[in-house]
Amino acid sequence: MFHAPDKYRILTGPLGSDPGSINNGAFEITMKRNEKAFVIASDGFAWEHVSVHMIKKGRAATPTWDEMCRIKDLFWDGEDCVIEYHPPKSRYVNNHKNCLHLWRPMGRDIPLPPTFLTGIKRQSTNKNA
Repeated sequence: MFHAPDKYRILTGPLGSDPGSINNGAFEITMKRNEKAFVIASDGFAWEHVSVHMIKKGRAATPTWDEMCRIKDLFWDGEDCVIEYHPPKSRYVNNHKNCLHLWRPMGRDIPLPPTFLTGIKRQSTNKNA
C-alpha cells in the first residue's frame, strides 16, 4: 500500500503541503550525515509515483540503489512491487538530471519474471536462523 511518511513532509514554502494532502506532497529525508533525499510523491491518474534526488555534501547527486530501496520502503509496503522505467528514447523526459522515479499502477499487479530468471532465494538450513 502506498503511504506518505508524514514525519518527513515539507510543511512550508513553495512545496509545502499538509497531511490532509495524504499521499501527495514533498518530503525531505535525512539518509546519512550531510545527505538528504528530496522526494515528491503523488497518486493521481491511476499511478503511484515518487521522484527522488539527493543532496550530498551540499551538491546534487543521483540516488544509489540502496537509497532508492530505502525510499521504496518508506512509501510502500515491503511486499509491494514498484518499477523504475527506462522509456523509449522518443518518450524520454529529463527535467532534473539527478532525479530517479519509482512507479506503481493502481489496481493492477505488475508482472514479474520467474525467480529462477532473477536469482533463487535460498532457504536457510540453520534451524536457529
